[in-house]
Amino acid sequence: MEPSRENVTRLLQAWQQGDDQAMDQLSELVYQQLRLIAQRRLSKERGGHTLQPTALVNEAYVRMLEGGQMPWRDRAHFFATASLHMRAILVDHARSRLAQKRGGDPLQVTFQEGQVAADGMHEVDFLLLDEAMSDLARLDGRAARMIELSYFSGLGREEIACVLSVSLPTVDRGLRFARAWLRSRLEPDPDRS
Repeated sequence: MEPSRENVTRLLQAWQQGDDQAMDQLSELVYQQLRLIAQRRLSKERGGHTLQPTALVNEAYVRMLEGGQMPWRDRAHFFATASLHMRAILVDHARSRLAQKRGGDPLQVTFQEGQVAADGMHEVDFLLLDEAMSDLARLDGRAARMIELSYFSGLGREEIACVLSVSLPTVDRGLRFARAWLRSRLEPDPDRS
């Protein structure tokens, strides 16, 4: 069950005003949603991966709380921040695995869920995905942020529009562009073999 926007926002504001109980209530309210997001991300990886949804959520939560309180404006902003941390953790995990295996199987994720690839499953190396996302951010930072919010946070169009303070048509155009650009970068090129 997805936590309501109003409850999360209210608890975030109460916590920022010094209510320590609000943090406990917030944790209970958002934990399952964060775990579902993590589970969706990890279910797209190759079989036998070592990172579990609970570990991903816990690490993201720890990173979010490091350095004191963050001024999250609302539910969408909170989940957007969580998405950034989950992406960083997944990239760190992929780098660690590659360093251990020295050229072994890279961590795999699947771009789909109707958000990133609507026309089937496309497995990509997570480090290659991170590189492509960084290149996209240099080309069109807002479109890259939209994909990040959609793919890593599971935010919907309306929430992305709210976080980025743009219109729904702008979100739709940005997501279409970013998906097409990433697909062109990440799909295997049959002429290379």
